[in-house]
Amino acid sequence: MSPALLSSFATEIIIPVCAVIGIIFSLFQWVLVSKVKVTPDRNGPPANNNKNGYDDYLIEEEEGVNDHNIVIKCAEIQNAISEGATSFLVTEYQYVGIFMVVFAILIFVFLGSVEGFSTKSQQCTYDKFRMCKPAIATALFSTIAFLLGAITSIISGYLGMKIATYANARTTLEARKGVGKAFVTAFRSGAVMGFLLAANGLLVLYIAINLFKLYYGDDWEGLFEAITGYGLGGSSMALFGRVGGGIYTKAADVGADLVGKVERNIPEDDPRNPAVIADNVGDNVGDIAGMGSDLFGSYAESSCAALVVASISSFGIEHDFTAMCYPLLVSSIGILVCLITTLFATDFFEIKAVDEIQTTLKKQLIISTVLMTVGIAIVSFIALPTSFTIFNFGAQKVVHNWQLFLCVCVGLWAGLIIGFVTEYYTSNAYSPVQDVADSCRTGAATNVIFGLALGYKSVIIPIFAIAISIFVSFTFAAMYGIAVAALGMLSTIATGLAIDAYGPISDNAGGIAEMAGMSHRIRERTDALDAAGNTTAAIGKGFAIGSAALVSLALFGAFVSRAGIETVDVLTPKVFIGLIVGAMLPYWFSAMTMKSVGSAALKMVEEVRRQFNTIPGLMEGLAKPDYATCVKISTDASLREMIPPGALVMLTPLIVGTFFGVETLSGVLAGALVSGVQVAISASNTGGAWDNAKKYIEAGASEHARTLGPKGSEPHKAAVIGDTIGDPLKDTSGPSLNILIKLMAVESLVFAPFFAAHGGLLFKL
Repeated sequence: MSPALLSSFATEIIIPVCAVIGIIFSLFQWVLVSKVKVTPDRNGPPANNNKNGYDDYLIEEEEGVNDHNIVIKCAEIQNAISEGATSFLVTEYQYVGIFMVVFAILIFVFLGSVEGFSTKSQQCTYDKFRMCKPAIATALFSTIAFLLGAITSIISGYLGMKIATYANARTTLEARKGVGKAFVTAFRSGAVMGFLLAANGLLVLYIAINLFKLYYGDDWEGLFEAITGYGLGGSSMALFGRVGGGIYTKAADVGADLVGKVERNIPEDDPRNPAVIADNVGDNVGDIAGMGSDLFGSYAESSCAALVVASISSFGIEHDFTAMCYPLLVSSIGILVCLITTLFATDFFEIKAVDEIQTTLKKQLIISTVLMTVGIAIVSFIALPTSFTIFNFGAQKVVHNWQLFLCVCVGLWAGLIIGFVTEYYTSNAYSPVQDVADSCRTGAATNVIFGLALGYKSVIIPIFAIAISIFVSFTFAAMYGIAVAALGMLSTIATGLAIDAYGPISDNAGGIAEMAGMSHRIRERTDALDAAGNTTAAIGKGFAIGSAALVSLALFGAFVSRAGIETVDVLTPKVFIGLIVGAMLPYWFSAMTMKSVGSAALKMVEEVRRQFNTIPGLMEGLAKPDYATCVKISTDASLREMIPPGALVMLTPLIVGTFFGVETLSGVLAGALVSGVQVAISASNTGGAWDNAKKYIEAGASEHARTLGPKGSEPHKAAVIGDTIGDPLKDTSGPSLNILIKLMAVESLVFAPFFAAHGGLLFKL
């Protein structure tokens, strides 16, 4: 094996430097966003014409509205949303913190008991002629890695939420100067979250590896087996963030829509609606904090899966640090690529019209993918030897660096294809969503039928893209190829998160515009930003689900190898019963989460109705609704209801592995993967299509849309019902399922030594 061109010393410098650059860039974007004032200052300098709106003081008179009062009102609403979101996350993290400590103890006890808590060195799993560190060391360092991943995930979600709530009113105020300035503010705010998450995830993982090396030394097999705890910690926190946040936001959203829009015929985000603050809080805790933790978990797991396989391949055997860090180098170059890509949206080009928003966001995906292809080529040819070997179920497979380059690229481009297909099926610019909107002519029933059909059909191309990615990457580089393909799909995570976080920020901006009593023209601009954001949110979910499928398969391969399973034979009863039970789990999980949303929404609807019926002058705008009670209903319901689905996911691998053994568990993982991906894509796209069909009717931008409207018409009411049904599908069940499949896989990998040594108790009786 010829050495790589890039030295180990250079690798030691490049990875942390790229991470720090990402953090600095995110802080710079935050500074630019903070230049938009949310406090009126009549003595400030006059507004300038800089296209990005630096130092603009938003106190001009517009359309007879007193801007001084408008700015104060926007600041008050922003503070209410921020306080509600912070309060919920702090409470949620207290619950999650208890789980984190308990599960950390569980990891240590289970893994430490593999060798009876012995402190003596043991034979290496894959090389019987070498001695590796004791099992109790793996237990201790896996526990530390788990806590590191969990804390990083929590911080990622919390920071994302704080940034989003900081930016929403600023986006609203900038919309008065034009859609371009509002877009830049919202996108920059999303970029802050994207770069902070990508850079922090990379930096913490890199530091953990180097600290663990101080103890493990040459035992890279043990080191990277312990590092898998990092991915487990990230995804376990993401599960509760996604489920809890999803239940919160959809309970409020459904309650606000059913009573406000359908029964009372008042606009969305009308300040008379008691659930409106809870609805806007939910956008941040579910779509921002939840999505941030989710994609961080995917990134951590794909990196860990690649590192585990590499540690028992020639990279680890020959202690080639640069080649070993290939996954981290890909992520490092991804940060630089996304940095350049972001400038295309914020500085190189200016949005001047509403119809340019969607195009600009789409260009972000294309530019980042093209530039990343070049970046992957550079990294592959300087960081990898010309040829090397990759562990492949007990044998070493010879692989060339150009083959690994293709593996990463196939994942990267599959992600782009999934993104575009998702856009086609969820954007109201295309016929599928327009057909769903047209079906509202005959009522809610046909709307639901068309929406479900669209969701099922939207699964076809993404599944083919994932299947081709798996075939190509496995053919070239076995399970390591699949792991780096997943990493390729996530290599532009900073850009992906920026356009994903942009959506909820724009949604909140529209809500604040409505509640602050701003003009219809401003609301049209924020609606245009929000409609594009709905599609980007669906694209983000597509990326998350696609990468989760690849990550889960890579983790599944690592689990099978680590558990000592030579073949997974579906014709054996042990495996088949696992397969069929695993395929059922996504349905069970979805049933639990959707019923949770329904139960919480029921209480919300009753409370909103009660306030409209009992508070004198509320409908006339003479009295103020009790927002706090609605916030409390969402908070209590989400914290209570997130525990059973979380327990289902976390306990299933432990119960199956302990009582039925590794073969049955391998069947469960395979069944959950195959079933979960289909259900997740279908649910997310169905919900996204229903949402944008409603917005298509509300906007009335085309002759066809105007025949279905206006707001309050029978087709519009049918569209609102479809959107309400789709809310828990696209924001709770659908995006949570990708966490289910990858979390069960990484948990199985972490506990594989215990299951292999002591599992299958029922079959041993």
